[in-house]
Order: sequence, then C-alpha cells, then structure tokens
Amino acid sequence: MASPTYLLPDLRTVPLARDLAEHGDRPALLTVDGEISYRELAGRVAATADRLGTRRRLVLLTVTGNTVDAVVGYLAALAGGHPVLLAPVGHTDSLVEAYDPDVVLGPGGHGIPQVRERRAGSAHDLHPDLALLLSTSGTTGSPKLVRLSHDNVQANAEAIAGYLDIRDTDRAATTLPMHYCYGLSVVNSHLLRGAALILTDLSVADTCFWDLFRARGGTSFAAVPYTFDLLERVGFAGMDLPRLRYVTCAGGRLAPDRVVRWADQGRRAGWRLVVMYGQTEATARMAYLPPELAATRPGSIGVPVPGGSFRIAPVDGQPDGTGELVYTGPNVMLGYAHRPSDLRLGRQVSELRTGDLARRGDDGLYELVGRRSRFAKICGLRVDPQRVETVLETHGIAAACLGDDDTLVVAVPAGVEGTQVRRLVRRECGLPGRAVRVLVLDALPRLATGKLDYPAVRRAAAQRSDDGGPDAAGTGVDGRRDADGGAADGVGGGDGRPVDLCRLYAEVLDRDDVTDRDSFVGLDGDSLSYVEMSVRLEQTLGHLPADWHTRAIRDLHPSRQPSRRRWRALETSVALRAAAIVLIVGSHLPVFHLKGGAHLLLAVAGFNFARFQLTGADRRHRNRHLWGSIGRVAVPSMIWIALAWALTDDYRLSNVVLLNAVLGPHDGRSEWHFWFVEALVYILLALAVLTALPWVDRAERRWPFGLPVALLAVGLVGRYELFGLAGYPDLPSAVVVFWLFVLGWAAARATGVAQRVLVTVVALATVPGFFGEPGRELLIVAGFALLVWVPHVPGTAWLNRVAALLAGSSLYIYLSHWQVYPRLDDLPRWVVLVACLVVGVGVARVAEWISGRITAVRRATGRRAVATGGRRTGPAGWFPSDRENTRPGSPAAVADLPRP
Repeated sequence: MASPTYLLPDLRTVPLARDLAEHGDRPALLTVDGEISYRELAGRVAATADRLGTRRRLVLLTVTGNTVDAVVGYLAALAGGHPVLLAPVGHTDSLVEAYDPDVVLGPGGHGIPQVRERRAGSAHDLHPDLALLLSTSGTTGSPKLVRLSHDNVQANAEAIAGYLDIRDTDRAATTLPMHYCYGLSVVNSHLLRGAALILTDLSVADTCFWDLFRARGGTSFAAVPYTFDLLERVGFAGMDLPRLRYVTCAGGRLAPDRVVRWADQGRRAGWRLVVMYGQTEATARMAYLPPELAATRPGSIGVPVPGGSFRIAPVDGQPDGTGELVYTGPNVMLGYAHRPSDLRLGRQVSELRTGDLARRGDDGLYELVGRRSRFAKICGLRVDPQRVETVLETHGIAAACLGDDDTLVVAVPAGVEGTQVRRLVRRECGLPGRAVRVLVLDALPRLATGKLDYPAVRRAAAQRSDDGGPDAAGTGVDGRRDADGGAADGVGGGDGRPVDLCRLYAEVLDRDDVTDRDSFVGLDGDSLSYVEMSVRLEQTLGHLPADWHTRAIRDLHPSRQPSRRRWRALETSVALRAAAIVLIVGSHLPVFHLKGGAHLLLAVAGFNFARFQLTGADRRHRNRHLWGSIGRVAVPSMIWIALAWALTDDYRLSNVVLLNAVLGPHDGRSEWHFWFVEALVYILLALAVLTALPWVDRAERRWPFGLPVALLAVGLVGRYELFGLAGYPDLPSAVVVFWLFVLGWAAARATGVAQRVLVTVVALATVPGFFGEPGRELLIVAGFALLVWVPHVPGTAWLNRVAALLAGSSLYIYLSHWQVYPRLDDLPRWVVLVACLVVGVGVARVAEWISGRITAVRRATGRRAVATGGRRTGPAGWFPSDRENTRPGSPAAVADLPRP
C-alpha cells in the first residue's frame, strides 16, 4: 500500500502507526458508543498528521483519558514523524513551560484531536531517531523524561505481541492510562497485530466496566498489583468472562503466593496469568514469566523478552551471583531529557542498569531480591525499604517504605495495626523502635498507573511531623514522647488529677509499646480487657463513643468528647453479660426463675466475635488471634473441670476434654453443666477453620453483613432440625444454637436501620417457640433488641465498676458456682448467690495473677508473651478474645439449657 501523502521520503516513523490501513475493516477501537475500523482510524490519523505538517515539530499530547482523540493524536504524531510528549491532564502547563512544545494536541470533537499550534515551525533541534517522550515510571509532570526512538517503540511492541501471542481477534481493555508506559504498550502491541482496543477509563471495580468488557468481547486486560485487590473486592472469581484469554501483571511486584493463587484461578477458568517486568527506560517490558511456570517459580520475573538479554553486574556487599540487573535490547531508551536542549541528543545509553538487585536461577529464570538505589543507612544498619515492603506483604499488609539517615517511614492504610507493623519491621531490620515511624493514612497514595506514589508519602510524613497529625509513630509508654516530639496525651481524671491514657491502656492490656496512635483493637484487646477498659475510660472521660475501641487513643481526648454528665454510660454488651451471669447463677440456686441468659450470651458472643475478631488485620493474623481466643476459653475450663473431677464424683473424662456433647453420657445429672462452653468452643473451632480459607476471608471483607446472614440460613437448619436432624436426639448443642451466634455476628455488622430491623425481625421470628417458655424467649428477644438498638445503658460509677467486675469474671463465676452452692445449702439463697459471685471473682483474680507470672517469666527469658488480651488474657481472660464471645458472660450462660 502506498505511503500516505503526509510523509516525506526520508522521514523516520513507527510502522505500527504508519500501516494502520493494512488491517482493513477490522475493528480497531471499541467504545460504549460503537466501533471504529482500522481503515477509518487510519483516515483520522492521516487527517490529523496533515494538520501537523511535514516539518518535524515537538508535539505535546494532553491525555485526558483513554479516548479516541488521544489515540488518534498519538498515532498521528508517530506516523508523521513528530516526537510526541504524553502529558496527563493537569500537568500540561508544567510540561509546556519546561519543554516549550511547538504544537499542543488536546481533546477535540468527533474523535479528532484539537490542534493548537504555538508556532509555524519548530523551536527545537530534534534528533531524527526521537519518537516518544515519557515521564519516568509513570510520574506525572516530571521534567525528567525518557527519550525513546522509533525502533524502541516498534521493537518492544513486536516483542510483547510475540510472547503474549496477540491475535487479530483479540480485544484488550485499556485498564491503564495511556501516558503510563505499561498502558501505552497495550495500545502499541495490539495495534501492531490488528487487534482491537476497548477504550475505557472505568475502573475494574466498576460494574459498568465488566458490562462493557463482556459486550465488546474482551479477551485480555492489564493489571498492576493493586488491581488484584480490586478484583477480589468485586468478586472477579465468580464472573462469567467466556472470551478472556489472559491477564497481564506488571508495574510492581505481585507477591508469590498471590501469583500462585491467581494463576491457579486462571487455569481453572481458562485464562493465563502473565507476570511481566519492565521500566519506562526499556519502553515498557524487559522480562516475562511464562504462564506455565507461575505455580513453580512465582517469585521470578522470568526470562528476557524476545530480542533482549540480561547480565548481573557485581555490587559491593552482595553475595556471589547477586548483583545489579542490567538489560540490553533494541527497546533500551536513547537516554534521558532534562531540558529542551537534550532533545537533539542521540543514543547515550547502550544498556540499561535497572537499579534492581537480582540473581539468576539454575533454570535460567531471573529473580529480584531488592532495590539498590533505595537502600538507607539507619542507626548504622543498611536497610532496603523494598525488602521491608515485601516482608510486610507476606503478612497481608500493603505498605510504602522510605528511609533517610535516622528513620524508616512505613506508610500503611487505615485499618492496619500500627503496633503489629512496627514489631514486624523491627524484627526484620533490627532497628530500635524510635527509628521506625509508622504512618497511618486513609489510603496509600497511588499514581494514576496504580503504582505507589512515594513523593506523596514523603510529603504526608513531613506534614504529619509538622502539624502533629496522627501517625502510628512513637516510642511507646517507656519513652513518654512520640516521634513528633509531642508529649503523650494526659487528660483529667475523675479526681482532678491528670491521667495518661497511654499508660491506662498499657496497664489494662499489659503492653509496653502503647502510643496515642494505637487503638484498643489495634493492640489486640480482647473482650475481657474490653470490659475493664471501657469502664475505666468512661470513669476517666465521662463518656465514650460507641466505636471507641477502634479509635486512636489520641481521638479520645476529652476536648473531643461531649461534656461530662451526671449519669455514666455502661456499654450494653457489658451490662448484658454482668446481668446474665447473675441471672444464671440465681436461677440455678434458685433465687428466682429467669432463664434465657445463656442463649442471649451466645448472641453477645457472636456480636463480640464480629467486633474484635474480624479486624482489618490480614487473614493469618486473624486466624492466630482466633485460635488464641479458643484456648482462652477451653484451657481454663478444662483445668477447672479436671480439678472438680479429681475431687468429686460429679463429672467424667468426657467433661474434662469438653467432649460430653459428642461422647456422652447424655443422661447424667451434671454432665450438662458445661454445654455452653462446649458449644462455644465447637462454634469457634468451626469458624477458625472456615475463616482460614482465603475465599471465605475475602467474602467476609467484601460482604461483612451478607456472610453472617448466609451462615444464619445454615444455622436455621440446626435450629429447626431440618433435613432429618430431628432423628438425632443427642445432637450437639453447638449445631442447635449456632443460629444465635451468627445472629449476633450479623447484628454487629448491621450498619443501617434497614439491616438492624432485619436482624431484629429474624430474632422475633426464630426465638419464639424454641423453648416453649414465653418468659425465657421474651428475655432473649428483649436483650437482643437492646444489643442491636441501644449501644449504652445508664449507669453510675459504682454500678459500672460492679458490672465490669462481674462481666470480667463471668467465666470463673460460671465454672466455680457449680461447686460452691451445693456446699452452702443451709444458708439463705441470696447469701449463697453473693458467695458464688465473690468466689468466682476471687478465682478470676488468682487466674489473673498466675497469667501475669507466666507472662513475666516469658519476658524474662526473652520470649514475650503473645497473649492478645494482656493482663486479662491469661487465665482471667480466657474468654475468646476480641469480639468473640470472651466477654459474653457465656460461661455463666451455660447452665441455661434445659437438662436432656
């Protein structure tokens, strides 16, 4: 086919842009409004190139998105031989000022860009090989540009099209911006092969994106690591995408375990995952991991792209075989441009020193091990921030790390526990606490490419340091000053004396690393310590917000709270727990006949499970925490029951090992005493196994209310003994009452009136008829309604202290009262009730003391206790930690079910 009229015989151009018409009437660009064929695209490109003229000029293209205008303008400049500088919208002015372009292309109408000539000729001496100018690594508005030649663009497009096996039937969605080299490589490689581009600026998190993708027959899309987080949130695994052939990933490191998981998902769904590695300085790609190796070599970047090669350059201090990765190939840039005069320069670079540390495996695959240029020397130690990011990533924590001469800044998104991050970083790097500053941001700043925006992190760190804004830094309670140099918060106590909230948290949780940026949940507080903490804070501050346990300590300062009132507030779940243990013991004596507390406490247990166990921490941390909570319920119970078994003839071995519900006997006079503990442990064990599954963990994070509602449907099978369960009279109580636990879980996740109404209606529909005792059922429904609709109940200082004491000791009151009241049968019933409560509180204090001694011994030997609840995590805090049911006075509630 003859060359278009706008080309001069000696003009160098990029073939993929020049030869568009050779693909005829095949679709080239697909949008929500229709499609444009290659023939029509070639015509628009030719018309725009004619307007640019035959004399080479510097063209700046303002990229407002992945639009037809932008694609036409880009191709017109390349086809016409004009060097083109891609400028993302919002940064055009700075680049115009820095490089003084001759022509500016902007959004026009009808798919034709607007041409704004700034001069008739050119103000620049442009090297004949220069074709494309891109900001480095996708940064926006940077005056430092990468100079790429016609051969660079064409060669890299051919290499990518080759190893991806791009076909003319393929249709790729533009999930990345054109001004980013990765996004631009998708455009180049597909146009080279006559494939189609689905032009869109929609996010993969947008339902409309997938509607368009399916409607236009999408076969591939490009992703950065962050994209996969979005894909998990939108349920990508369950989507019907029949034409999807492959997904590419570049722009950052995707953790090996995620590579394996996504590659396996693709294999099962019929598409391939292609992990790639590149830099703007190499036009886009330098290496790719063959899809069939993703499962066995997920940590590798793979092999060089066709036409390229690697070598490992030695680096001082690195072991043999590890050094800087150096790339050679036809896609290596001409060099950098810092000013307009640099545009006249030819090739200054023959090979690309990537700045990445790498090694070559015996199988010929290359693996990155760090970043040479980002090393920092902190406190005399050489620290690789990228390595720190990788370590945190293995714990499910996304982070952006920066180092200077004395501090490592670790930025993490909201919801991540700053204390945990600091511990992990200190363990990895050997740095002192004062040298690690954890910066908690609403979200990690990212460029339009999806890459982390490190300059923005640095600015945020500087701003927080100047304005005293909340980050998770600080030396903890030992240093008494945070990393910003501010004194730790002191607030007025009830007696007028200042109270240090950090010290209060440290005392209750038995921690020595508390800062005013930490929260109760972030410090792994459990439900027993929650009782004490809430009451003591309420005494100190006069009022607590409903979400105090998730707020940073500094946000609880009295200046941010309502004025002190005469009446104190007592959290409803604490009040229910204290009242229930009294009702349970009292009904067993009996002092009164008010039953139902145990079943209500199962709902409270589920409520607390959702609040404290299902935190924003990664799945592994959650699961470890849950197993610890199970131990805090099961171990003290087994110890107490074993002692009672040894000293009395009331129990059997099946009681000691909490297997009476499974092994029997089911007709004894006292075996039923501990049904609640067994049911609670069984439920938590089942949930520990269930939530350890990655897909369940993802489902819970995406549908925090929907998942417990779905499990509620499963629980109702046991509640109504459907599908033949009624034929098993000795069915474990955990199966029968599971529905109450997940109902409480759903109540904690109910975020609006409609959802609260729903769980209340479900309680009203399912509780009546369970016992056939209206009074008991009314108590459960009323207590549940309070839990759902009334966060706090009125109290007084002394009443709150008593409630906290009873709620915090409820497990031990329940365990011990079976041995206390039979031996005081001659005393008045109310005296026996008080005695049972006092003995239970005393046992709890002894257990707490033993726990403290164990913790002290561990610390003395250098093995710090991992207990999540601190002071009350030991024997006194055996009830499931966090939101589980540790606080659900569940133990007491145990005796509530009728005897078999």
